Amino acid sequence: MNIVVLDGATLNPGDLSWAGLEALGPCVVHPRSAGPEIAARARDAEVVLTNKTPLDAATLAALPRLRYVGVLATGFNVVDVAAARARGVPVTNVPTYGTSSVAQHTLALLLELTNQVGRHAASVRAGGWVRCPDFCYAETPLVELDGLVLGLVGSGRIAQAVARLGEALGMRVIYATRAGGRAELERVLGEADVVSLHCPLTPATRGLIDAAALGRMKPTALLLNTSRGPLVVEADLAAALNAGRIAGAAVDVLAVEPPRADNPLLTARHCLVTPHHAWATQAARRRLMAVAVDNVRAFLVGHPRNVVN
Repeated sequence: MNIVVLDGATLNPGDLSWAGLEALGPCVVHPRSAGPEIAARARDAEVVLTNKTPLDAATLAALPRLRYVGVLATGFNVVDVAAARARGVPVTNVPTYGTSSVAQHTLALLLELTNQVGRHAASVRAGGWVRCPDFCYAETPLVELDGLVLGLVGSGRIAQAVARLGEALGMRVIYATRAGGRAELERVLGEADVVSLHCPLTPATRGLIDAAALGRMKPTALLLNTSRGPLVVEADLAAALNAGRIAGAAVDVLAVEPPRADNPLLTARHCLVTPHHAWATQAARRRLMAVAVDNVRAFLVGHPRNVVN
């Protein structure tokens, strides 16, 4: 059973082991693959694992021995699951590995927006405190979260984990869910002091946060996105930030990754951008690796699990 990992570098930059996967058959791990390399490297593989390397219908058709695709992530939009299903090839994902890590990163983004720890630590290092005539100073307003409203768009595992963290800080949590529809989303946008996105990317949610949605938010409100970049119309968010229509934003995901140099959020006022690494603690990556290997093992014994197609 030939196994090929198309892009193993993000899951395992060197601090984990591929031994569990290698025990299941001959295994080749490529740090990353692009363009013609994808089909060439996977041509003789029966098991292909990918994180963000796309496997479209044309690529899948060029892999005659393919029997299984494992996605090294929760989102599986990089694979044409319908084309795989038509060939009888199961596609699996890893649904729950990063809940705690993504929730923790969401809170870290929120605290950086409200307390600006990094900015003030850099200011002190640059001599700001040494030169200060008082015993303390603040370069930006500091915001207390106790009593504020945390609006969560989505109610899945990560949203619930973020809710528990918010409640621990004294925040009141409200939700916008798919069942609640547009009216519930508009209520959350209007009431929340902090809006945090935790919903999947679907045709219905693409561009969910646009100029109209941002216009419903309080001018003092903050927006967080640790879900999927295309949920947000980036030009609209940058315009809202630059015009002071909302107070700040922090995102770990962008519509195109890596971003182009002209992405408007990279230079927008009061906007923090981190490089899609909320999921990437060693603990979360270790869980991901374990489940991905278990998924392959389960397929090999005839009982596939976490199948998405």
